[in-house]
Amino acid sequence: MLRFKGTNLRPVLAEAIAHKGRLILAKDHGVYFLAEFGERTPDGQQKLLAYAVGCDPDIDPFDDWWELARTELGGDDFGEFLDPHDAVFTRILNSEDDLELSATPTQLSLQAVASKPGKG
Repeated sequence: MLRFKGTNLRPVLAEAIAHKGRLILAKDHGVYFLAEFGERTPDGQQKLLAYAVGCDPDIDPFDDWWELARTELGGDDFGEFLDPHDAVFTRILNSEDDLELSATPTQLSLQAVASKPGKG
């Protein structure tokens, strides 16, 4: 199971809704959410990303985040488009909750959970 801190996810959700786009769950160089039509940095990178706890290549050691991402989501890179207006995202946006993501080979499950203090 992967956890996304609500404090990181809420700005991405707000951006997706403001730009009338979808939310994207990406697994490539880390595991993260981004807005389909999000603001970009001068070098063309997406400005707002919400990484899963333990899967942020900027702060987590490569072998650790890569293994966690592979264990939870498989070996292939992907992008999954989601509706930011789904009930679980509305709850995240309007609360202090975090998001937990679990996956099977055919299904992603998203659940709002009480926020934990600190990193995890």
